[in-house]
Amino acid sequence: MSTSWIIYTDGGSRGNPGPAAYAYVIKRPGESDIEEKCYLGSTTNNIAEYTGMVKALEHALELGAKAIIVHSDSELMVKQMSGVYRVKSPGLQELYKQAVALRKKFNAVTIKHVYREQNTQADALCNEALDYPCDAGPRIGSVKQEVPPKAAPVEIDAALLTPTMRALALLKRSAAAWAESGDANDPPPAQVLGELVEILEPG
Repeated sequence: MSTSWIIYTDGGSRGNPGPAAYAYVIKRPGESDIEEKCYLGSTTNNIAEYTGMVKALEHALELGAKAIIVHSDSELMVKQMSGVYRVKSPGLQELYKQAVALRKKFNAVTIKHVYREQNTQADALCNEALDYPCDAGPRIGSVKQEVPPKAAPVEIDAALLTPTMRALALLKRSAAAWAESGDANDPPPAQVLGELVEILEPG
């Protein structure tokens, strides 16, 4: 198993259900780590964990992995994927089926439970996605997936964002618009400044 790729996955929800995200790290022999994170909106811990697993398996397949060892700090998911526990939740069954189908496409797959302190890299990425959801969109892969590449982006509830996060999002949208049009007055800077003041100094 010396040529196996090592994958660390994580998913979490603040509130369960509440703002949720997933992340994973793919470690390939002799290569730099691949890190991915994505904000999911409002959902449960278990859905976030399973989504992270599915996306990590999809990405590893796309990159050409043949044998993988997956580490997760979700004991429930690991035992379900190992056949120890049944998947009873209707909300998890489809994700479980996707994970099982993806697992069959590898030559060898080992799924291990680790404690959170052994999963710090993926855990940190997951928290970054929760703290800065505007910077954590889904990766667009080149393999055939259950969700089409042109699927609508995740809608982020503005009520969950801090004023600073909303202000950063406004600046990014404005900068993208200026770059695309080549017109520094579209949108007008004064308008952008006014919106920033409204965000940062409500009332």
